[in-house]
Amino acid sequence: MRWLAVGLLVVVVLLQAPLWIGKGGWLRVWDVDRQLQQQKEINQTLEMRNAGLDAEARDLKQGYEAIEERARFELGMVKQDEVFVQIPDRPRAAPAVAPVARSAAVTAQVAPAKPAKR
Repeated sequence: MRWLAVGLLVVVVLLQAPLWIGKGGWLRVWDVDRQLQQQKEINQTLEMRNAGLDAEARDLKQGYEAIEERARFELGMVKQDEVFVQIPDRPRAAPAVAPVARSAAVTAQVAPAKPAKR
């Protein structure tokens, strides 16, 4: 009876193995599902980017305001009879020069030597 139970257990394991680790097994299905979810997230971000580019292209095709805005900011163009004033950014402050160390100044001031007695 014991050999029969072991034999049936081996048959069940052999029948279940392809279901779990075979070409179309559950492990492969879980892996493909994970890859599918990642690709859906990538596609969603790309769709948002494409929608923005599409809206920008429509603006450039339909109206002159978008073209004028780009020309002003990217190329620095101005209209006729318009004065253009450009205020440059302030340069970063140069690092302050470190003050001379006090010990160096003190050592430079040597007391006058006393005349030697003869």
